Amino acid sequence: MIIDVYNHFIPQPVWDRFGDLLPGHIAPTAFRRLPTLWDIEARLRLVDSFDGLQQVLSLANPPIEMMGPPDRSPAIARMANDGLAALVDKYPDRFPAFIASMPMNNVEASLAEIERAVGTLGARGIQIFTSVLGVPLSAPQFRPIFRAMAARDLPVWIHPIRGPNFPDFASESVSEDEIWFTFGWPYETSAAVTRLIYSGLFDELPELKIITHHMGGMIPYFANKIALGFRQIFFGSSDRNPVAEERGLKRAPLDYFRMLYADTALNGAIGPTRCGHDFFTTPHCLFATDAPFDAERGRALIGGTITAVKALEIASDEQTRVLAGNARALLKLQE
Repeated sequence: MIIDVYNHFIPQPVWDRFGDLLPGHIAPTAFRRLPTLWDIEARLRLVDSFDGLQQVLSLANPPIEMMGPPDRSPAIARMANDGLAALVDKYPDRFPAFIASMPMNNVEASLAEIERAVGTLGARGIQIFTSVLGVPLSAPQFRPIFRAMAARDLPVWIHPIRGPNFPDFASESVSEDEIWFTFGWPYETSAAVTRLIYSGLFDELPELKIITHHMGGMIPYFANKIALGFRQIFFGSSDRNPVAEERGLKRAPLDYFRMLYADTALNGAIGPTRCGHDFFTTPHCLFATDAPFDAERGRALIGGTITAVKALEIASDEQTRVLAGNARALLKLQE
């Protein structure tokens, strides 16, 4: 059994309105070229072509808050979550669960949607993005959302969001050569969770479970750099980080990064998957592919990621945990 905890699908009611919800955005035009993203029959054929594969469904980007203002976004979130829940109900053997989308530009509505999606529809967690229309997740207004998920003991999936409108150099107005995507998304994930950590989130909610996309972004590769802050070099010591002290953190910063969970969505790259697993370790790694976002409509990502996970030099019982066991436990899925 393999459970893919981070892949994307757009249910038909949302897809029918996608162009109207995102006028001028590239997504409606580009996504049309990936039928496995919005055509359920195409998705079922994709899933069934891999023995024992199941997928926990989540909505594709852009975030709900980009699809409508605060008075309209809650209805869009409800439509998306109803659509994903219906697929889980109809095809439970392929899709054992879904992740609920949130209208993050309306916090009160998000709290209500958590109650409805988790409590009534059976969502096994929520998906949010690394910022909310440019506002960091560490901003105080979003803390009730994390508290609500900690109280339910269900995970928060964090997906990077960044576009070409984020320039890479101060003299320019746009990001060129797709740097915003290739390197910007891993940076967004790393920056977002760093801000959350330094805001004291895990000291307040040590039981909170956050799943980072793309194996934690830059975190595993730069673990030792995380462990040594700039001011620490000059004004601290090997075991004293002045910025962490000023923020009132109770533990060394790197300890909090190890509290995160990470998925294996690294485009099937074996070396980076080993690096990520070495940092997060088996209990905090979950199988995920990011399908169907590849030139083979998901097939390359799924096949490559299975190969990468099976190439990890770990015991068979640990491999089983990464492929399915951790997801089953974290999402409280039935055997």
